[in-house]
Amino acid sequence: MKTEFDLIGFDADDTLWINQPNYDDAENEYCELLSNYIPTEDVSKELYNTEMQNLSLYGYGAKSFMLSMIETAIRITNNEVTQTIINEIIILGKKLINRPVSLLNGVQEVLEFFNETGIIIILVTKGDLIDQERKLHNSSLEKYFHHIEIMSDKKELDYLKLLSHLDISPERFLMIGNSMKSDIIPVLNIGGFGIHVPYHTTWQHEDVKKIDNHPNLTEIDNISEIIKLFSNQNS
Repeated sequence: MKTEFDLIGFDADDTLWINQPNYDDAENEYCELLSNYIPTEDVSKELYNTEMQNLSLYGYGAKSFMLSMIETAIRITNNEVTQTIINEIIILGKKLINRPVSLLNGVQEVLEFFNETGIIIILVTKGDLIDQERKLHNSSLEKYFHHIEIMSDKKELDYLKLLSHLDISPERFLMIGNSMKSDIIPVLNIGGFGIHVPYHTTWQHEDVKKIDNHPNLTEIDNISEIIKLFSNQNS
C-alpha cells in the first residue's frame, strides 16, 4: 500500500469513537414507546422514512434525529400521541446528545503514532456542527489534528472543496474511515486513496455494495493495523 501522502484524513463517528450504537439504543427505546400504536419494526421503518425525507432540511445529527422521531410519532398515531410520549422523546434525544464519548480500541495509539512521526492528519466528519464539536472536545483528540472539517455531507464536491482549500491534490490525499459511502467511495472517485476500517454496525443509509480490487483502496479489520502499514513502509 502506498503510504506517502501530503495529508491524511480521519473520519470521526464509528472510526475514532462509538456513535451508531448510541443511535440504535435510542431508536430501540423510541420504538418501545410507540409499540402500543404499531409493531416496533414498523415504527423503525417509519422513522427511517422520515429521516430520509428530512435529510435535505435538517442534515445529520442528534437534533435532526429527535425532530424526525417527533414527526414520526405524530404521523403514526394520527395526531393522538400524548404529551407524555413527546416529552419522553425529547428526553431520549437529550440523552443521546449527552452520551459520553467512548474511543474505539487503538485510536489513541494510532494518533500518537502519526503525531510522533510528524505526518499531518486532519479530522473530516459530517453532521451537526455543535454536536460534532462537543464530541471532539469531550474526546480530547483535537490536539492531534492539523485541521478540523465538519461537513454537512461527504460527497465528491465536498472533498474537492476541502482539498482545494488546503492546497492538496486528491492523488496526495488518504482518507481513513468506517463508511464506504461517505469516507471512501467519494475520495476514490476524485483520485484519492482510502483505508476502510469497517465497524460492526452501520446506519442503513450508509450501506453500499462492497468495492473489490480497487488499486487505491486498502481494507483492514482494526484501526491499530494502520501503524503496521506505515511502519513497514518507512522501515
